[in-house]
Amino acid sequence: MSNGATAGGAAAAAVVANATKASGAIVKLEPMEFIKILNRADKPLVVYAYSKIFFSVKHRYLTSYKGLFFYTSSSSPLAIPGRIETVVAKNIWIPG
Repeated sequence: MSNGATAGGAAAAAVVANATKASGAIVKLEPMEFIKILNRADKPLVVYAYSKIFFSVKHRYLTSYKGLFFYTSSSSPLAIPGRIETVVAKNIWIPG
């Protein structure tokens, strides 16, 4: 492996580490655990993004609760309760 490849890998790791520091802790949950978090919150806001790559479909969701960010993804849409405000985003990128 060349020094350029090593430096590139180190730079990529630094970008991910800095993004994680900037965003705080992001907790990945199974979809049903994510719904449980939404049901605990008084006025939750969910950021939703849909992506399709070849034959793979991902529905991604992000919310915050008690100072932490919670994230999940699913191959099918989640049944988000109607009382919950949802923002549709072009993409959700989670570092790491």
